[in-house]
Amino acid sequence: MRWSLRTRLVVSSVVLIGVVCAVIGWVTAIALHSYLQGQVDDDLRTAVVGAQGGPNRDGANRSDMNFVARPGQLVNTVGARLSPGGGITDARKLNDTAPGPTFNPSEQLDDLTGAQREALGSVPLDGGVHTLDLPGLGSYRAQASQDGRLLLAYPLYEVEDTVNALVLVEVCVAGAGLVAAAIAGAATVTVALRPLRRVAATAARVSELPLHSGEVALHERVPESEADPRTEVGQVGSALNRMLGHVGSALAARQESETRVRQFVADASHELRTPLASIRGYAELTRRGREEIGPETQYALGRVESEAARMTGLVEDLLLLARLDAGRPLARAEVDLSPLVVDAVSDARAAGPDHTWWLELPDEPAAVYGDDARLRQVLVNLLANARTHTPPGTTVTARVRRKAPYTPYVSLEVQDDGPGIPPDLLPHVFERFARGDASRSRAAGSTGLGLAIVAAVVAAHGGQVTVDSVPGRTVFAVHLPGQLPAHLPATHSQPGHRLTTRP
Repeated sequence: MRWSLRTRLVVSSVVLIGVVCAVIGWVTAIALHSYLQGQVDDDLRTAVVGAQGGPNRDGANRSDMNFVARPGQLVNTVGARLSPGGGITDARKLNDTAPGPTFNPSEQLDDLTGAQREALGSVPLDGGVHTLDLPGLGSYRAQASQDGRLLLAYPLYEVEDTVNALVLVEVCVAGAGLVAAAIAGAATVTVALRPLRRVAATAARVSELPLHSGEVALHERVPESEADPRTEVGQVGSALNRMLGHVGSALAARQESETRVRQFVADASHELRTPLASIRGYAELTRRGREEIGPETQYALGRVESEAARMTGLVEDLLLLARLDAGRPLARAEVDLSPLVVDAVSDARAAGPDHTWWLELPDEPAAVYGDDARLRQVLVNLLANARTHTPPGTTVTARVRRKAPYTPYVSLEVQDDGPGIPPDLLPHVFERFARGDASRSRAAGSTGLGLAIVAAVVAAHGGQVTVDSVPGRTVFAVHLPGQLPAHLPATHSQPGHRLTTRP
């Protein structure tokens, strides 16, 4: 799970505060336990000294254990009489029976069990205070007298209850403090990160700008209040502003260079149209003149006309691309694609009689808003591309259909069953001067601009062109925004109509 910076900062702060609270609580509990246990030890030493100085009778007389029930002793105080060899001769425990009108200590004393006597007998008789656990009674602090004749043990339940109460209070206070710290930390971090969010918002707005083409006005900047280099966030904002400045300068230089190139191409194309027309005219006039010319001259003049025509087509294509790049508006009118496709396929049939041509048209009109001449050029280029780059006998199908039922988008597809487009060329097929023949042979008659013009014209109409190619099936699809028919029938296509047959 990826946590945001805000969450990580808040959690880190809360964890740090929690560790500090745990250390403080642990040290406080140990200190309090040591202090209270010290008080118990002091009281125990005083009681042992007092019991040792009292009457000392031998034997199993119960009055010998009266020191266990002295006033001020805690409930469950344990005492024992020891033999000269260190064995326990008698051991009693103070119960919680309230003394009667006539005080009789023996009424408040209970015998210990065998396990409790055994645990009591493990206390060293060195006169020091030791901790022991009596089964069923809990922890005790025990001390033997200096003469080794008696043993007294005080319970630690009051100490433990006090320390447990302190720990409970510490846990509750620490928990409430951590909750308050989390809330306050979240608010503080939110306020502290607000400048960083403004920097991120600026970067997000820049990322949404169309920087890939056209004239770009990169005016987005981080506010000066968030670009102070004396702060960490300000350093980020200042660096982003400097980067945006460099990017803006680079985009401006790129746009200026592209504008100069487009203007040069447009001017050169426009200027070349007249001399190329003159060359073609003079070559044709010379070839058809009354003067007798030799076959070599006749062939040369034919080649001049052919190359001039080819050069004219290239110049016209470059001029069209330059105008589209400059954003020249296109004519807008309602165009029915069906008759346009019929005309274009008929022309393609005349140009490529060795191919098989099919039509698939919808029952309803496939109307779009656009430039009739430019859309016709799109169709001509796609059909010429299929005719030029496929062998004789290839079947080419032109179809018109809606992209999906009840949507205003119209799809125009040109499909062939030729060898397909090479995989390494497929991603670049709509780029300018992209051609499959690396030698750029003129035999195919391709300038490498036909599909680039298709992509530019379709983009100018607000549409999209795609290609899907595998050996035996290549489909160029043009998707254009159109309009729904008056009634909304289920869309379907007519059966394919064959325009020509293979001999």
